[in-house]
Amino acid sequence: MNSTQQQELARLLSLHAACEGLGSTAIEGLSIFKSSNPTAHFPAAYNPSLCLVVQGSKALLVEDERLHYVVGDFLVVSVDLPVIGNVVDASPDMPYLCLALDIMPDQLTSLVSEMADQDMQIAPDSRSQRGLFVGKADHMLTDAMLRLTRLLETPRDIALLAPLLIKEIYYRLLQGPYGANIAQRAISGSHMQRIAQVIHQIKADLAQPLRIPDLATLAHMSPSSFHAHFKQVTAMSPLQYQKRLRLLEARRLMLTERSDAAHAAYHVGYESPSQFSREYTRMFGITPRSDLVNFKQQQSLQMI
Repeated sequence: MNSTQQQELARLLSLHAACEGLGSTAIEGLSIFKSSNPTAHFPAAYNPSLCLVVQGSKALLVEDERLHYVVGDFLVVSVDLPVIGNVVDASPDMPYLCLALDIMPDQLTSLVSEMADQDMQIAPDSRSQRGLFVGKADHMLTDAMLRLTRLLETPRDIALLAPLLIKEIYYRLLQGPYGANIAQRAISGSHMQRIAQVIHQIKADLAQPLRIPDLATLAHMSPSSFHAHFKQVTAMSPLQYQKRLRLLEARRLMLTERSDAAHAAYHVGYESPSQFSREYTRMFGITPRSDLVNFKQQQSLQMI
């Protein structure tokens, strides 16, 4: 990313950022994240996506692994992952700005197949890769992201041109130095894709107890091999992964669907309210009841 690209992207993101935090745009799958101040560490769930930092910097913690990304860096998330993030560098005059594009695995797989037909096949690394990584955005990837963002200025062009530009962005990623990592998610039968199938199953049956032998069978692996590959991709065990997703979903139910803590806990599979409260407090740094009260107070202040 050169300075001219950075300045234009910053202008466009500042103009089209609907609010503080993550906001959607007129382009399906394209979002803008804005923060005018540094933030505390807070858990969140990341979907498969490409995030390009345009201004400021941010840090992510995945278990014991810390990632820091700054202007010109991109973050690729290949599978759904619970992480802890915080904005590091931001101010009202120079807010943190990030462009986020959802990665659609089916579209990525289709493109890899097209490339193979053109003798441009990418051989993925045979080893399991972490489900997220940081890289440097080159001029061509940034240019494609910039042209996609410019469509926000001409809404009538979005329906026809946005899908073409998103396909080009996938292509630039696959052709870049991290192409082998990204191809893992797109190649049928790869370790990454098999773990992604298991993650989809865990999310679909979030309230159900995990049965490791069944998940290993779904992944076409032995239980020991499955556990090792799952931890390599997600940095955590299947049980740790499920617990974090359960707590994040419970918080979403409480704060966005007005569910009480007991109902939310039961909905995601907790049978013991006291255990739910302990684990919720450990993850979010606040009890479920206090978190809900604080949220309602903030909502009331916004209405004044």
